[in-house]
Amino acid sequence: MFFSETSGRASPCTGWCQSLSITPGGSLGHNSSFLQGPAFAPHRIREAIWCGSTNSSTEEGKELKDPRVLTDVGDVPIQEIRDCAVDDDRLMNVISESVKLMMEEKLGGPVDILHLDAHPDIYHAFEGNIYSHASSFAPIMEGGYARRLLQVGIRSITSEGREQGKRFGVEQYEMRNFSRDRHLLENLKLGEGVKGVYISVDVDCLDPAIAPGVSHIEPGGLSFRDVMNILHNLQGDVVVADVVEFNPQRDTVDGMTAMVAAKLVRELTAKISRIHGTG
Repeated sequence: MFFSETSGRASPCTGWCQSLSITPGGSLGHNSSFLQGPAFAPHRIREAIWCGSTNSSTEEGKELKDPRVLTDVGDVPIQEIRDCAVDDDRLMNVISESVKLMMEEKLGGPVDILHLDAHPDIYHAFEGNIYSHASSFAPIMEGGYARRLLQVGIRSITSEGREQGKRFGVEQYEMRNFSRDRHLLENLKLGEGVKGVYISVDVDCLDPAIAPGVSHIEPGGLSFRDVMNILHNLQGDVVVADVVEFNPQRDTVDGMTAMVAAKLVRELTAKISRIHGTG
């Protein structure tokens, strides 16, 4: 689920929107390396955001029912693209080009990226697939779309992940050192000299006791309050964010992980709209 500051510019995947935050969900799972369930996540997150068990205000006091704060423009119509006989590689290129268009034309240059995840997702081509979700950040760094990439919550990393991190100058903060790094991570200052900050939150950055509904369960993760402290205290112009890898097929019966993912969306939306002066 992807959302950003917008100002009326249409993009290939999101349509036209004049609010500060948009939340299109992309029901696309064919490049997942293990399970396909995350393709069903956007609908469940929407249900959790507006369910009756919680109110529509964020921790920072933003009201999600204010269209200046949040406007949902629906799911990217992936199936419609497939129906036009576009194969998977070309489909991924369509999506990749729309992201590049946003970086180059909308933002006008590179960003700093804060990536919260159990895994670095920086393989050149995981199992030979350059479009794998496990290879997400390699083309971003290769293309010069990020000045800095900070990866937090890492606790499942291979030698290639470390080598790629060194190659691209990635700042990788592993969970085994979190007690040492906590103060630094809860007082980050990003985005100076570039076009803003992109926050990407993989739900499996959290400990599975909090968020079991993920495809790749890795014990020993961040607490939800750890994540909130990092996000709330971050200094920088947050212009783009996403929440990924929630798998409803592995969630609890009462949808605990859906509620966790929904709150991440709510708080990130507030972070974007707070920076841009709404409310």
